[in-house]
Amino acid sequence: MPDKDEGKIARNYHLDVPQSGGGGFVVKGQDGCDWGTKNRLARMFDPKSGNTVMLAFDHGYIMGPTTGLERLDVAIPPLIPYVDVLMGTRGAFRACIPATVDKPVCLRVNYDSSVLYDDMSVGGGIACDIGNAVRMNASCLAVQTFIGATGEKNSLELLARTVDAGNDHGMPVLGVVAVGKQMERTEQFFLLATRILAENGANLVKTYYCDGFEHVTATCPVPIVIAGGKKLPEPEALTMAYRAIAEGARGVDMGRNIFQAQNPIAMCRAIAKVVHEGFTDKEALDYYNELLRT
Repeated sequence: MPDKDEGKIARNYHLDVPQSGGGGFVVKGQDGCDWGTKNRLARMFDPKSGNTVMLAFDHGYIMGPTTGLERLDVAIPPLIPYVDVLMGTRGAFRACIPATVDKPVCLRVNYDSSVLYDDMSVGGGIACDIGNAVRMNASCLAVQTFIGATGEKNSLELLARTVDAGNDHGMPVLGVVAVGKQMERTEQFFLLATRILAENGANLVKTYYCDGFEHVTATCPVPIVIAGGKKLPEPEALTMAYRAIAEGARGVDMGRNIFQAQNPIAMCRAIAKVVHEGFTDKEALDYYNELLRT
């Protein structure tokens, strides 16, 4: 049986070896998937950069009316042209997103306890099954997992069963690493959590940026997109995105750092420059400020 202290042994991350999608497919580690899964992933990841800009607006499923998302129908539609993927709940899509939108949908399919509950990892389950996801024309299913928390076993079971259902329908699954109030945000934790999600079948993983992030992306055999997390000043958010992409992330899944920005559309466009065109954080900030002046 593996020893929990084994992680303290020095490791070789082979950072000098370029990461590839395997077999020529643009999305890392997914060449062995069937055509339907690969087709959905190919819609989510830009064929030139191999990266993605996802817009997360699923906050209300545990937080209620988040600042900037008081009116989903007002906040989100103007941003849609500037992102690659929309991530939200079925209720938000059905009520507030025009059905004419032709962007890949990453559908939040689990429910969790609200922010009022002391331990959010307890009591989660499937809020949207595969049949509903197919009717929603989803391109991806998003499931939150709580590694190292009370609800770890339950959330990993939900992930595994969602992967099974996704495989039956050619639907990829995004495993989301949760970080509760008392949970770590360290390299060691994210090395563990992202690898566990990938090995349980997640086709891509969403996690937070940390020191040593290049090790996290190197050891995760599927693409990592970073979570934006709490609102940061625009220069800091752009720097985080730049560092994450430079250290191996294949995209960002931002919410508050976009829709709570001074100019959300300008922030979307600046983030896209980092993710798809290789802009540095300084170049992206200059571009953002230029958009503010026009």
